[in-house]
Parts: sequence; structure tokens; C-alpha cells
Amino acid sequence: MSKTVRRLLAIGLAAVTVGALAATTGTAASAAPAAQQIKNPALGTNVTIFDPSMPIADIQAKLDATYAKQVDNEMGTERYAFLFKPGTYGTDDQPLQIKVGYYTEVSGLGASPDDVVINGKIEVYNRCLSADNCLALVNFWRTTSNLSLHVNGKGQDGCRAGANFYAVSQASSLRRVDISGGGLTFMDYCTAGPQYASGGFVADSKLPATTNGSQQQWLTRNSEVASWSNAVWNQVFSGVKGAPDESAFPNPPYTTLATTPASREKPYLYVDDKGAWNVRVPSVQHNSSGVTWANGLTPGKTLSLSSFYVAKPSDPDWLIEANLLLGKNLLLTPGVYNIGHSLDVLWPNQVVLGIGQATLTSVNGATPLKVGNTQGAIVAGVTIDAGTKASANLLQVGTKNGLNLTSANNPTLLADVYFRVGGPHIGKVTGAALEVNSDNVIIDHTWVWRADHGNEGFTGGDPQGDAQRWVTNTAPYGAIINGDNVTATGLFVEHFQKYNTTWNGDNGTTIFYQNELPYDPPTQADWTNGKTLGYAGYKVGDKVKTHHLYGGGVYVFNQLNPSIHTANGFEVPNRPGVKLHHIMTVNLSAGTIDHVVNGVGGPASVEAGVGVPVFVTDYPTP
Repeated sequence: MSKTVRRLLAIGLAAVTVGALAATTGTAASAAPAAQQIKNPALGTNVTIFDPSMPIADIQAKLDATYAKQVDNEMGTERYAFLFKPGTYGTDDQPLQIKVGYYTEVSGLGASPDDVVINGKIEVYNRCLSADNCLALVNFWRTTSNLSLHVNGKGQDGCRAGANFYAVSQASSLRRVDISGGGLTFMDYCTAGPQYASGGFVADSKLPATTNGSQQQWLTRNSEVASWSNAVWNQVFSGVKGAPDESAFPNPPYTTLATTPASREKPYLYVDDKGAWNVRVPSVQHNSSGVTWANGLTPGKTLSLSSFYVAKPSDPDWLIEANLLLGKNLLLTPGVYNIGHSLDVLWPNQVVLGIGQATLTSVNGATPLKVGNTQGAIVAGVTIDAGTKASANLLQVGTKNGLNLTSANNPTLLADVYFRVGGPHIGKVTGAALEVNSDNVIIDHTWVWRADHGNEGFTGGDPQGDAQRWVTNTAPYGAIINGDNVTATGLFVEHFQKYNTTWNGDNGTTIFYQNELPYDPPTQADWTNGKTLGYAGYKVGDKVKTHHLYGGGVYVFNQLNPSIHTANGFEVPNRPGVKLHHIMTVNLSAGTIDHVVNGVGGPASVEAGVGVPVFVTDYPTP
């Protein structure tokens, strides 16, 4: 029986089952067979499960060996997850010192972050590309979550001993962490310069005294922080207890919201007191602040791991799709999955959860993942790559003009979902990498990236590589938001060839936006929209009546042709309901953004100052 026939039979059977169940009010969980407890799941060879009874030296050796492979493996295909069962790891005299490399997840398996205690460090350092060129600008794609860290630098040199270093850039999240016993720094100041960093994201965490350092931008959401030291460009705090005041903006450039209007935390694996494996799915929160676990178990629902199809990279896409259509949730174990036919998330409350930076790669122009116009669907912890044959999208949420079954009280969630067009290999998209058509969606930390560097095989120096990328790694749009009542907390979109973000839905909210315009337009003619010079990094549609943006930055580095101009960093309709709060543009040494928004503010140019931000506090002016 051929692969195609097997796939059609499997999907046909699933479709019949779904059709029979559709007349009920079933969800993914109710569609699946009755839950059975799972105590020893088969998660594959790239998942390591630690138990507190294991010798510290053995745990340390395993972690060190993987870090040695991953510390420079920026465009590789290896993926790893290290999961810690409840208990304490490391001692005062023998701390556990974890270094987190590319495509690595370090997570606790407790119901609460305090169920797993690491006595030691969990760190990310600068990458030294040469002896005098150390930075964190490309420290992407790694995760630390759901644990407590008691900072202990015993045995480290004096510079690093007193604080936990977590020098990361985009697509690196800290979630559900409780850090105590020492400071936290998002800058590695113990290597040679320039020590630049371009992060980052924290949610649902308790942080000690924190040094932002060289971080160009950062979002901290629904957390607690003892103190925060400084800011570079746009630093946003939403629902954070202890957050700095924003009244002196732009000196320093803090943007602070007392509460987050709509949020939903990422689902997480945990092992209960009977040894059974579960996934906790947090509930939506409105106008919230602080951590979800302050008063016990995070509000939400618990799903047995038996309600999930546990996929491995060797599984054919038709088998994964059939399980989704039958109503199973999906756990993607670490690895790269080649997806030649879309995986469809159609059931209410259906969960797709990736661990260890699980990656879906488009094959033959497929859209790897599609989410229906349903409520409560969740996609989390997944990276989606374009393939060499162009895809219309990489992730489509809802269909245009589809039946609206969504709910503000049970929104669809995209959490730690990352997109790449190019980088590991050539990639192509004809529409938007991320297209959201459904109403009532929360986008919580995403990096939508058209690559500015990678392993695509281009030759020559950087300018030559840019020239080849412009015609090879093609993608006009990063994110297009057509749905109403969509909230984005932590929206990073970079380097697309037309509008990086286009927001057409009404009543949208973005809390923190970061964008770099493309490095590689060859000529001004290639970067002109009708009679307008270039494309804004953030475009709100002309028909939108209500929209709010808090804390946004658009950066320019026209490396291939420094003479290129972009008229505006932001373009929005002039309506009372469309409001931008704390926005900026900045020149990174090539190209010019003439104005910040709609002809106001600017320019960001070499002449005005490299790295000197141009701020607009509010648009329109109150």
C-alpha cells in the first residue's frame, strides 16, 4: 500500500469520525478515548528525564556534553529537551551549573515552579566569534521554564559568581521561573566586547534584582521583579509587580502597563504525586498582574498525557494529521518534522505542544499548520520553517469569511511559536508567514523571521549574500492580522520584503513590538510602495477603527544599499480610536527612516546618529 493511499485511508477514517462527533459539543479531549494515566512516556532519545536521586556528576556530564554540541549549532537540526522531575538538584557545595545552547529546553516537571529546585546556575553566555568579538545578538531558540533557581556560583570565576547570566536574543523565553539567592543579568559582561544583545521575553516569573544591560529591547509580562536596572531602546512591562515607572519616558525608555488586558499562559508538562504525566492548560486572564501560581496551582484544566498523540520526527505527516482529526491533542517531541500536507487543528480546545524546539518544515509548498475557526485551540513551543518550494503561509489561524466560533473567554493561543524563511536552508513564502483570520486570538511571544544570515549556501561577503537573499529567500509579509479582538504580547517580526506586520482586524492590541526592516533591498525601486518610499515596519489597515500599540520599535540597517529611504516606521489611520504609545525608530548604521509615524518624528539616519533612537511618546498627541 503506497504512502498516499495510507494517508487517504487514515484521514478518511478520521474525517468520518469527526463528522459523527461534530453534531455534539465535543472537544479534542472528549473526542479522544477515555484517559488512561501514563507514567513512563516514550519521548524519544533526545529527551532526557532527570530524577533527584541521580548523582549530580552524572547529570552535569550529560548537560555539558549536549551544550558542547549545541553552543555554536545555530542552524543545525539537533533538538534536545532536559526535563527535571520534582525535587532538588545540586547542593551548596556542589551546585548544578547548566548552560543552555541552541535548540535546547530546560524545564521542570512540577505542578508549581517551586516543585523543582536547581541549586546552581542556568546560563547563556555571549558567543565569541573571535577573541575580541563577543556578543549575544544571535543567541536564539532556547527555553527555560517551570522551575525554581537558587543562584549559586561556587566554583566560577569572580566576575560570574554573583549573578545568573542569561544573555539571549529573539526566540528565547523564560517562563514560570522563580529565581532567588543572587542577581540576574540579561547581559554577559564577562567577555570581550561588544556584548550586544537583542532579546527577549519573560512571563509568569519571579525575578531578583535584574540587570538589563545591553539588551536593545525586552518584554516582561505578568511577573514580579525585585528591581530593574536600565534600558536601551524599548523596554516593556505588562502586569509586572515591582516594574519601573514610565513617567520619565524616554529617559529611560520604560513602558509600563499595570495590568495585561488579555493573557493566557503556555501549557506545560508536569508529573503528579502519583507519577502520572499530565499537561496543564492555563485559563485566560483579563486585566491581570503577577504570577499565576502565587496561590497554588495555576488556574486552568489538566489533561492526561494519554489524550495526546506523542509524535516523533520519523512519523509520517499523514499519521500525525489523522490523530489530530480524530480529536487527539499533539505533543511534538524534539526534532525536525517534514510536513508535505497541512496539519489541521479543528477541534475546540485542541492543544499542539512542542518540546525541545520541535520544528515543522514545509515540503512541496505546504502550509505546515492550520488552525480552524474554533475556540480554545493552542499552538505552543513550535518552530515553523519555510521550504524551498513557496508556501502560501507557514501558519494560518482561521479562514477568511469562515464561521466564527471563537470566544474572548476561551481564546486561541499561540505561545513561543517561531517562524523562519531562510536560515538553515532556502525558504519561500508567497503570502504572510503568519496569517490570523480568526477573532479572539492571543499571540504570546513570537519571532517571525526572514533570515538575514544562515546556511543557504550563498557565497561572497555580506553584501553579496544580501543580494542573493533578496531574490532567493522570498517572502513579502511577516504577519497579517485580519481577525478582530486579537492581542499580541511580544511580537517580533523582521526583514520581510513588503509590510512586516499588517493589522487589518478591529480592536487589536499589541504590547511590545520589535522590527528590523530588510537589510537587502538592492535599489530604492525595489523598496517603493506606489509613490511611497518603502514599507512601514508596522501597518494598521485604513479601515481599522480601534487599535492600541504599547512600546514599539522599528530599526533600519540597509546593508546592501545604504542610500535607501523608508518614509515611516509606522503607518496608521488618523482616527481617535487608533493610538500608539511609546514608539521609536533607530538607525543601525545604514539606510534612513524619514519619520517615526505618519510624517511625525525623525529622521533615523547616520547623520542624525547611529544607534540614537527617535521617540514619539504618543500618537496622535493627546
